[in-house]
Amino acid sequence: MSPPDPPRSRTASPLRLLARGLLALAGWRAEIVPPPGPRCIIIVYPHTSNWDFVVGYLAKLASGLPLRFVGKDTLFRGPFGPLFRRMGGIPVDRRAPRGFVGALAEELRRRPRMWLAIAPEGTRAYRDHLKSGFYRLALEAGAPVGLGYIDWRARRVGLDTYVTMTGDEAADLQRIRAFYAGKAGKRPAQASAIRFRERR
Repeated sequence: MSPPDPPRSRTASPLRLLARGLLALAGWRAEIVPPPGPRCIIIVYPHTSNWDFVVGYLAKLASGLPLRFVGKDTLFRGPFGPLFRRMGGIPVDRRAPRGFVGALAEELRRRPRMWLAIAPEGTRAYRDHLKSGFYRLALEAGAPVGLGYIDWRARRVGLDTYVTMTGDEAADLQRIRAFYAGKAGKRPAQASAIRFRERR
């Protein structure tokens, strides 16, 4: 069982101040609003470079919010596993998507608070669809979806918009698509299409 998330600090720690300074030095601006409730699924889009994690994690530290993130299980093997867990990581086996959604939904219900960040593209390369796990998880857990972004063109990383998924995939995806219009990844051509794979 993972330890409970610590509450957000009301004062800026040295680490938080350092993260803010590094972002500013690199020309980035972070605009982060805390989630509206104790449970939230946060998607981060577009994800086209390993540098997205660096910028995103600095923004997490600068905000002081106890955000957790999902990563492929191979990242948590070996000597770096404990470090990623300490950073807020939760390992996920991508080969079992149904088990993944069920396990995370149970984790969300069990914890008094959990703000979970997911990169729905699942890869830095272009794909013609997003993975639907975040959507099914939000519906199953009854949690809002935060629309996080790392916009390399504007040098802005943000989390300030939260939406409720209705179960109408077409309408929900159109709303998400409209929000991300104009936001560019480090490698814009590699941003995946905001749609789900067609069911057969």
